[in-house]
Amino acid sequence: MCGRFQLSVTGKHISERFDVEVFDEMYSPSYNCTPSQKLAVITNDTPAQLKFFKWGLIPFWSENPKIAFRLINARAESIKYKPSFEQAFLKRRCLIPANGFYEWKKGKTKVPYRIFLRDESLFAMAGLWEIWKNADGTPTQTFTIVTTKANELMEHIHQRMPVILSKKDEQTWLYESNQKALLTLLKPFDASLMQAYPISKKINSPRNNSPDVIVPILPENTLF
Repeated sequence: MCGRFQLSVTGKHISERFDVEVFDEMYSPSYNCTPSQKLAVITNDTPAQLKFFKWGLIPFWSENPKIAFRLINARAESIKYKPSFEQAFLKRRCLIPANGFYEWKKGKTKVPYRIFLRDESLFAMAGLWEIWKNADGTPTQTFTIVTTKANELMEHIHQRMPVILSKKDEQTWLYESNQKALLTLLKPFDASLMQAYPISKKINSPRNNSPDVIVPILPENTLF
């Protein structure tokens, strides 16, 4: 799964990388993006503007918004037919900008790792979005991150990872209507282009949101 990520670059950096309008009064860099927060997304209906949706999908048909806590991720293997995701997969896809994500390696204690691209560049995770309305018609916009099996780097840490799209596939994810073509994009990212290192358990608390959370802690044999 993917339960935390990093988007700590400037709004100008996001604007230039994804060719989107970013309003500085709405965007704040974050080292510790967590579920239930309003976070940056690029949607297929308004791809020229950075929007801010809550992390944790609420299907449009759901009667209970608390379902969002169980739907922060969507497994690529079941995205086509699972009721929570099938309509969003067909009609409401998005890019989630990031410059790192976090996962916990199991052992005697869980060790958090930061995973990122070797050149420290921005990337886009594949996502789905929804608009849910409460009893009085007030809308809530939400998203989920699509995950797939781990690549060779990630399998040392966790069995799942977010779907990271190559630059050439980002527009396809937003606009393609053919399901088979879309499903071919939902694969592990090239491990040779990625790197990972252990960090402190400061990342465990959403209150810790500063460069301190990504400082490497490097015991032997833990750098990939």
